Amino acid sequence: MSDLEWTELDDRAVATARVLAADAVHKTGNGHPGTAMSLAPAAYLLFQKFLKHDPADAKWLGRDRFVLSAGHSSLTLYIQLFLSGYGLEVSDLEGFRTWGSLTPGHPEYGHTVGVETTTGPLGQGLSTAVGMAMGQRYERGLFDPDAPAGTSPFDHHIWVIAGDGCMEEGITSEASSLAGTQQLDNLTVIWDDNHISIEDDTAIAFSENTVERYKSYGWKTYEVPLGEDGSIDLKALNDVMTEARAHKGSPTFIRLRSIIGWPAPNKKNTYKAHGADLGEDEIRDVKEILGFDPGKSFEVDDKVLAHARKVKDRGEAAKAEWEKQFEAWQQANPDRAALLDRILSGQLPDIDLPTFEAGTSIATRKASSTVIQALAAALPEMLGGSADLAESNLTTIEGAPSFLPESIFVKKDSPFAGPHSPYGRVLHFGVREHAMGAAINGLALSGLLKPFGGTFLVFSDYMRGAVRVGALMNVRSVYVWTHDSVGLGEDGPTHQPIETVWALRLIPQLNMVRPADATETATAWLEIVKRGTPSGLVLSRQGIPVLDREKYASADNVAKGAYVLNDCDGTPDVLLLATGSEVQLALEAQATLAGDGVKARVISMPCLEWFAEQPQSYQDEVLPPAVTARVSIEAGVTIPWWKYVGSYGRTIGIDHFGASADGALLFEKFGITADAVVTAAKESIASAAAS
Repeated sequence: MSDLEWTELDDRAVATARVLAADAVHKTGNGHPGTAMSLAPAAYLLFQKFLKHDPADAKWLGRDRFVLSAGHSSLTLYIQLFLSGYGLEVSDLEGFRTWGSLTPGHPEYGHTVGVETTTGPLGQGLSTAVGMAMGQRYERGLFDPDAPAGTSPFDHHIWVIAGDGCMEEGITSEASSLAGTQQLDNLTVIWDDNHISIEDDTAIAFSENTVERYKSYGWKTYEVPLGEDGSIDLKALNDVMTEARAHKGSPTFIRLRSIIGWPAPNKKNTYKAHGADLGEDEIRDVKEILGFDPGKSFEVDDKVLAHARKVKDRGEAAKAEWEKQFEAWQQANPDRAALLDRILSGQLPDIDLPTFEAGTSIATRKASSTVIQALAAALPEMLGGSADLAESNLTTIEGAPSFLPESIFVKKDSPFAGPHSPYGRVLHFGVREHAMGAAINGLALSGLLKPFGGTFLVFSDYMRGAVRVGALMNVRSVYVWTHDSVGLGEDGPTHQPIETVWALRLIPQLNMVRPADATETATAWLEIVKRGTPSGLVLSRQGIPVLDREKYASADNVAKGAYVLNDCDGTPDVLLLATGSEVQLALEAQATLAGDGVKARVISMPCLEWFAEQPQSYQDEVLPPAVTARVSIEAGVTIPWWKYVGSYGRTIGIDHFGASADGALLFEKFGITADAVVTAAKESIASAAAS
């Protein structure tokens, strides 16, 4: 394999990777050795010969990205990070899947240097990579749109290794279809076609022609058969990867045939090599076949390691060449260079937020649209769209071109018939909520962009897996969820979210924001952008009165998550805790209670997660522990609110599915009214007094 510049030391490095995978799982007693063993040649080839990376600078702006979508085979990645010199050592492989190690069971972004995204839930990695590829294209358009292909410091490639399970998961069908439409030629997926899963032969559940499926998506496809000895045919793979990297006009898909667990004599090509320790006898046989001492574990020849880590020299040289290119770009593009510097610093420019006239009725989705225009005007790094619901979510950046290849034809009477560009800011995800969530995560992982994606709140269930991964990574993904309650009306219970807000609040690190009016919406959006953490913005379809901030507390307090919107004189008799469109009901009830001689405090709680971050002294100031008469008001399930209302409290909400009728009528029929709040407040006061 002279054209590969392949040596005996490379062969030995691959064999070492196979043995390390077997040893790591054996020492821990659990894990997935088989795929890491069989994929060792492909992963080594990628890291040594194809991936543009610098192990000394894992966050180098010009690097390629590698995504191990088959995250259960985390050793495939960890061993290459070790061999390449990213900071992992043999001791880290020995600590695989143990407390405090840098080698957890599945790759975790932000935990292990060199891991570009959290993977494990199958299909998430490939789908996130589609977002990465979209992000790379947008960044190139933002910073260097006129450079010829392959000449910009913002050119890089996204490489993915996916497995049979990734191909089976529906999210990859969504994301791959989108990638084909977008003609993302900066993306290459290598499918490890080994025919084995936990239930053994994939033929029992997976019989389609996957290559033809990807052709139908618009991908350029390649196939690499098994080598003569049953291992991966490296010469063929090298040739195909070379062609795939150079291909233009579409993403590329490589079917790589492999034998799981190769060369384990008894367990290769069986489910026993997939997700369990091979056992001492089988590992001994593997070591004898590969020329290792069966009496030694985690054996790494110093010469092999030194040879593999020469990739650091190649990475350093590639980065040095890139830096010359980058400096030339800076000098030629001072304004764009200043923009990049501002983005990298994390600073925000001045943003002129819109104001809304008190007393007018504005749906918070409509207010959000107005705010998006203001944010986008100041933040060119902001882009977003919707899962085919832009006209309902109101997520379009007005006047901006759609993010589409120039060859896409759009009908003249379409609302998006205007100019479109590969570098546009308006994203069209189609009816693909799950892929949208993962793509938003991928866009956010660039570190330069502020992406958002919208759909109806009830359809967040379709994208929950991606939302959870985004929260786990703590990236700046923003999910815009409109039509937030039974208040949406006639679409009926299939579209009316009841349990959904609280189901999302249960995801750690996800900030769920449900603003009370247009002014809170503006302040919430700004706080979300400032924080740069995973956020869900929950917005109404129906109009909500804009509160008079001369009369009520400033919306600046939204940043604290909860605040006293309107107080009473002295110590309150009851606390009224409300979110979203129901805050207006709390204010109406407060006025009625005052007429009955009852002192009520109205507390707007747009974001419980932000409130939980505040000092206990502030929390107690807003929710005095001594005031135990409390009522929560939110048009959704009530059970979780007992944490806030306590033993003597009452809850106003809905614990059953909705109905198809006018939204205002549904609020009345389901008892989500100011009168119901008044009754509940008096009951709570009586209950607290009787204790």
